Amino acid sequence: MVTNAAVAEFDSAAMCWCCGNALILDQVVSLGNHPEVEHCLSCTHYLHRQANAREDAMRPTLASRIRDRKRAARTSVIQRRWHQKPIIGRTLRWLGRHTT
Repeated sequence: MVTNAAVAEFDSAAMCWCCGNALILDQVVSLGNHPEVEHCLSCTHYLHRQANAREDAMRPTLASRIRDRKRAARTSVIQRRWHQKPIIGRTLRWLGRHTT
């Protein structure tokens, strides 16, 4: 037997199309014309960064080249796992949150 609480919980659940995490509807972003496409906030931020990179590639300016260098530096830090180091990691994670 299915209770009203179980139905309400199922109706308020969503799954991210990018990473597959199950979330409640308050934690997802839906596309305007396609409400069935939902992304978690983390994947939405990632998609925003990717869109900005594509726009910069289409319109090369001095500012876009600076942003490209910043993205390359961020990628380098993550590849080297410096953001997980005990001393500098906290500062690098703070910088990453406040500069992207």
